[in-house]
Amino acid sequence: MLQKKPRPQRSMTGAIGKVLLQACLILIAFIQIYPLIWLALFSLKDNSEIFSGDVVGLPKSFLWSNYTRALSDGHVLNYFMNSVLVTVVSIVLVLILSSMTGYAITRMNWKLSGLTMTMILLGMMVPIHAALLPLFIILKNLGLLNSYWALIIPYVAFGIPMAVFILGSFFKGIPREMEESAVMDGCGIYRTFFSIILPLVTPAISTVAIFTFLSCWNELMFAVTFINNTAYQTLTVGMMSMVGTYITQWGIIGAGLMITTVPTVVIYLLLNKQVQKSMIAGAIKG
Repeated sequence: MLQKKPRPQRSMTGAIGKVLLQACLILIAFIQIYPLIWLALFSLKDNSEIFSGDVVGLPKSFLWSNYTRALSDGHVLNYFMNSVLVTVVSIVLVLILSSMTGYAITRMNWKLSGLTMTMILLGMMVPIHAALLPLFIILKNLGLLNSYWALIIPYVAFGIPMAVFILGSFFKGIPREMEESAVMDGCGIYRTFFSIILPLVTPAISTVAIFTFLSCWNELMFAVTFINNTAYQTLTVGMMSMVGTYITQWGIIGAGLMITTVPTVVIYLLLNKQVQKSMIAGAIKG
């Protein structure tokens, strides 16, 4: 029998293709990471070095004092704690309310469940700017302006529709036999929900937590409109207030921005696998 000769040209072509693919991926990764690296270097410079034209290069002297001044003189630590408080409370409330609502709509048989789901999802179509004035009037009449609740209540209200949509789609994919088995074993509705159903939708919960975190942590419109007292201002408003009328210390602002960015990166690194699982599961269900 005649044996076929190997084709080294095809294997070389495949190897070159893999090398080119890896090079493109490395380039894309560097483009994505470079702004964070630039911000870290920018935060260690002073105005004279920044305005001298050396904005991209390494700092001549690493001014770690910019971070100290940002935390003390710029009150970044106070803004940071306010943002943490508002964001954490908003995430917890969104997860509790949306998970229970999504479970009640998708897993229980009752009238108007479809209409209720439609009404909740309509909230995704309401732009923030359209609700700004009505919310301001309502919060003013309730005496909630210049308080943490002035931000938490709108954040939770705008976060629930997307959260119910994500969690509801996952609840629909859970076999009903699991709930029937739990009921036969003597579990009530609350124990079934918290002990059996919620652990099965952990990827969806992580996805909702990340989306809620990003929307609350980076939100500016509500924060600058509903909060005038510096004691309750969040990081986004605090960064704006650090821009001076006559002179601005850009290195200190860069340090404040770096402090603001780090939690977002950390949260994503901790929960990115859960988000990937959620997207893969959603694609398979679709």
